[in-house]
Order: sequence, then C-alpha cells, then structure tokens
Amino acid sequence: MFTLSLGEDGAELFPLEVWQAEEFLAHMDRARPALDPWIPFATFATDLPSARALLQRYADKQAADTGRLYGIRLHGTLVGGVLFRVFDAESGTCEVGCWLEPDATGRGLVTRAVRVLIDWAVDVRSMHRIEWHASAGNTPSIDVARRLGMSRDGVMRESYAYHGVRHDTEIWSVLAPEWRAGRA
Repeated sequence: MFTLSLGEDGAELFPLEVWQAEEFLAHMDRARPALDPWIPFATFATDLPSARALLQRYADKQAADTGRLYGIRLHGTLVGGVLFRVFDAESGTCEVGCWLEPDATGRGLVTRAVRVLIDWAVDVRSMHRIEWHASAGNTPSIDVARRLGMSRDGVMRESYAYHGVRHDTEIWSVLAPEWRAGRA
C-alpha cells in the first residue's frame, strides 16, 4: 500500500481497502450528516457488513479498471475521500468525486487530492475527459469543480431522486489539453 503526502499539513492520500472497513465505517458515521443531503454514498455503509461491501465494490471496480477509491487522512484520521466513480479507459472518460467530514472542510484537502487523481488519469492513463457531477444545490462540491478549472457543461434537470426529491445534476469537466495548459 502507498500513502502520498498532500502537503505540509499532514494530509495524506491512500487507497481505501476492504480490510479498513471498521475505520471507514467510523468515518462514515461522522460524515453522514454532511453527505446525506446530497449523495447516498454514506447510506451504503451503515454497519460493518455494508461498509465492507462498499469497499469490496470499489476493489472489484479497480480490478476491472472501471473505478478506484482513495481515503484522505489528516493527522492519521480518515476524514474524507476521493474516487473515480466511473473510469472508462477505452473511451478516455472518467468521473471523479469526493466527500469530506465537516471538521476537515476549508483546508483544500479535496482539491489537492482530486488534482492528484486528475494528474494520474491524464498523464499515466491518457484520459481525455474528466467529469465532475454534483447536485445543483451542493455549492461546496461545485466550488471544487471551479477551483480545479473545470467548465460547466450543463445541467441534467431532475436527473435523480433522493429522499423523495428530484435533484438537478450539474456536469463539469476538464479536457486533458486544458488540464495540461492549466498546470503550465
């Protein structure tokens, strides 16, 4: 397993694996109130078997080269994560996403971690299009897309139901040439 420093503040990026289910569940319990209004991710891990199942689903996606899941630790505590929710190497398109506990916000952790993922996707895997999907009401998530230099492609109106409410989804993206130019 590897751990990659995300900066001077002690933040680290690492692969989340099935054997870390207890730590992941404790983290989901802390993060659930902040995540639940926007995404069902935390609702998929409400006990140890379901936490293992979610982590196994991403281990299977990684083995199939269709997704990946990474944790963010701050001072040794799991506080959030980033992922390739979708990874389609054949088409050269992937979707990145994130989540974070409330106590860890405002430090740029997600932005730094997603930059690592996009760098890898563009430079190592030759991905052409990196997408970011966010509920139109999830301002912090949309702000990350902006900080990453993504362009707003549009809105899929009422594209998914969650908690009995239809949500609009904003689609943001960056293309490999734009990403490279933004780093230069």
